[in-house]
Amino acid sequence: MESRALLDRLDQHLRRMSARGVLFGQAVADRLGIGASDLECLDLINLKGRVTAGELAAATGLTTGAITGVLDRLEKAGFIKRERDAADRRKVFASIRPAALQKIAPLYQPLDRAMRELWSRYSREELELLIDFAARCEEVFTREIARLRENDPRRRGARPARKAKSKTAGGE
Repeated sequence: MESRALLDRLDQHLRRMSARGVLFGQAVADRLGIGASDLECLDLINLKGRVTAGELAAATGLTTGAITGVLDRLEKAGFIKRERDAADRRKVFASIRPAALQKIAPLYQPLDRAMRELWSRYSREELELLIDFAARCEEVFTREIARLRENDPRRRGARPARKAKSKTAGGE
């Protein structure tokens, strides 16, 4: 198969996979009674353990004001708790409530099992390649989100979010 045709096939599969991921996330968010963006922020909090509003703004490209709204909604819905830093009382961390994880986990368990079964078909070397590919894709998306946010005429005058630090394979 010609290289261009192969790249086109890969692009089409990745776009469909991305769309399915978005639609799955929307279905989970609907079941939980929250917005899809709030669910994605909740996942970022879960991946990191605890975050400040500024860290979440940097990771998402959203303004700190928008993130404050997300955190307010997630706290009101009982998914997160906020705690002041003992060393610096001005700093507030958000983390997921254990009860929230118990509510969310069953929605993801069938997908997790299916994905782990799929991944088990690959050799260690193939998995390392997939991890590298996924990490590099994450970096591309991070840069492209920042580019779109920086060039958004609707955000003129809005304070840009700080850029997130790049993660590499094995960084999380």
